[in-house]
Amino acid sequence: MRIGELAGVVGVTTRAVRHYHHLGLLPEPERRANGYREYGLRHAVVLARIRRLTELGLGLAEVRDVLADDAGKDLVEVLTELDEDLARQEEALRERRERLRVLLEVEGGVPAEGPVSPELAALFAQAAHLSDSPMAVKDREIIAFLETAVPDGERERLVASVGEALGSPGAVARAGEAYALLDALAGAEPADPRVEGAARALADCIPPTLIPEIGELDQHDNVLRAFYDDLAPAQAEAVRRALRILAEERR
Repeated sequence: MRIGELAGVVGVTTRAVRHYHHLGLLPEPERRANGYREYGLRHAVVLARIRRLTELGLGLAEVRDVLADDAGKDLVEVLTELDEDLARQEEALRERRERLRVLLEVEGGVPAEGPVSPELAALFAQAAHLSDSPMAVKDREIIAFLETAVPDGERERLVASVGEALGSPGAVARAGEAYALLDALAGAEPADPRVEGAARALADCIPPTLIPEIGELDQHDNVLRAFYDDLAPAQAEAVRRALRILAEERR
C-alpha cells in the first residue's frame, strides 16, 4: 500500500501518517527501488490502534507509552486513568454550566463587565440605573477586576462587602450621590475645593469590611497607577483621599 491508500483504509490523513512517523509512533517502511514507501498490514494495524487511542482522548505521548514493547501490560491502567480524568472533566463542565445557568437567569441579564459571579451580577442589577454615571461604570469595572484577582477564599467577603455598599435603596442612593460628585470633577484640577467633599462622600459609601481588599489593591502599585491614570486628575485625587480617610478610620 502507498501512504494515501494506508491513510484511506484507516481513516486518517496522509499528513497525520507523516506526523506519526516524525514522532516515532509509526515505523517508516523501507523505500522500494522506485523511491516509494510500501506499507504492509502491520503498519495498518498500528495506525488503526493509534487512531483508536487518540479518539479515546490519549495524548500522543501517552500513545507512545502504550505502543512501547514493554508497555502493553499498562494499557488497562492508562485507560483507567483516562476514564477518571474524563469523569473529572465532566464534573467540572457540569459545575461551569450550572454557574452559567444561574448567571443567565439573573434579573437584568449578564452585566456589561462580563461573566462575574451570579451574586455580584445581582448586585449590579440592583444599581443598574447608576450606569449612566461614567464613574459608576469605572467602579463596577474595578469591582469585577477585584472579584477575579482576589484569592478564592476572599471572594465571598468581597461580594458581601459590595452587598453592603449596594444592597439597599439607601446605599444605592448614597453611591449615586458620590458618583455624581466625582463625575462633576471630570474637568477639574486636583486642588479643586470640591475634591474633599467627593472624597468624603466616596469614603462614606465604602463599608469597613471592604478595607482589606482596598489594602490589598494598594499593594499593587501598577494596578493603582493604571486605575488612577484612567481618571481625571481631580477624580484620582478624590479617590486617593477617600482611601486615606478609610485607612485613618481603620486605625
